Amino acid sequence: MAKHKAALLTAGGLAPCLSSAVGGLIGRYSDVAPDTDIIAYRSGYQGLLLGDSIEITPDMRERSHLLHRHGGSPIGNSRVKLTNIADCVKRGLVKEGQNPLRVAAEQLTRDGITILHTIGGDDTNTTAADLAAYLGANGYNLTVVGLPKTVDNDIVPIRQSLGAWTAAEVGAHFFDNVSNEQSAAPKTLVVHEVMGRHSGWLTAATARAYIEKTRNNEYVEGLMMNSQLKNIDGIYLPEIGFNFEEEGERLRKVMEKHSFVTIFVSEGAGLDAIVAEREAAGEQVKRDAFGHVKIDTINVGNWFTKNLGGLIGAERAMVQKSGYYARSAPANRDDLRLIQGMVDLAVESALNRVSGVTGHDEGKGGKLRTIEFERIAGGKHFDTSARWFGEMMASISQPWTAN
Repeated sequence: MAKHKAALLTAGGLAPCLSSAVGGLIGRYSDVAPDTDIIAYRSGYQGLLLGDSIEITPDMRERSHLLHRHGGSPIGNSRVKLTNIADCVKRGLVKEGQNPLRVAAEQLTRDGITILHTIGGDDTNTTAADLAAYLGANGYNLTVVGLPKTVDNDIVPIRQSLGAWTAAEVGAHFFDNVSNEQSAAPKTLVVHEVMGRHSGWLTAATARAYIEKTRNNEYVEGLMMNSQLKNIDGIYLPEIGFNFEEEGERLRKVMEKHSFVTIFVSEGAGLDAIVAEREAAGEQVKRDAFGHVKIDTINVGNWFTKNLGGLIGAERAMVQKSGYYARSAPANRDDLRLIQGMVDLAVESALNRVSGVTGHDEGKGGKLRTIEFERIAGGKHFDTSARWFGEMMASISQPWTAN
């Protein structure tokens, strides 16, 4: 068998799996194909375009297991789309008149790369698909195998993306402390804004994990620190519809009875309405290289506090965002098991020259396989028909309909 040289890159936002996936890939190659040379492109596709790479040394291989203990990415991320030529030129990653796909392909050739592993979300892996298609059409001999990571679990057709379980668990831990803010002042509205542009999966899963975490707490009866303080009074996702005025009336009664209200809001809930409202007012809404609204400039949580706070009679309103705290965590046990299975398949596929993205394929009965790049897409919606979600919504007495 011909000797291989593999390159790794992580791209897009962080998720609690990147360090572990990098460590897992290095360790797996060391176990099954130890003569495979490995490099990592620094800061994702940016490093690929600039030829900025890190050689994985024998010492790094021996200590790669330590990466399972860490969050973040040990090789750095960036948001670069190889087919967005204007943005690549603007950033100084390519020169005017250059095609970023060709620049990337030529860099891979100069580096002698035969296998490229991309670890990222739908944007990262659809960019990998663009690169793989270009390479194939232009005679470059390269296998591209991606691993799927998103905290909001929104990649089609992958059942569970890497890092999402951890993000929900860590977000629940974050809010367990934040919920105590309800004891700081009367008539307080606390909004927990959770990541999820198109999908409410992470918001729903974080709420579920929070309920499970606090379900068996013991309290000193008669004092204000009680089970009601830990309740969730409303959950708002991109996939569910609700009447804002009716919700205001429902939550006003909660405020009058208990003197505080707690809601969980996906950062994509009401996003289209908020963007339309701002653009109608003449504001130019910022977008990234992929054309997505820069969601951190929208402040969905603030919109909820402004519009809901007055309706329910809140005297104090605050937004707490668990996103950056949650997405930077090291992978939990469930994600570590998921990562290991996908890493093993990714290396096997790469050595057998099978390109695609590893994952449990919802279109093939949930089988773990290397999914064809052309079937990978973003924006997968959370299935609100899940029994656990319906039971959770019923437990907080919130009426809702699927959008």
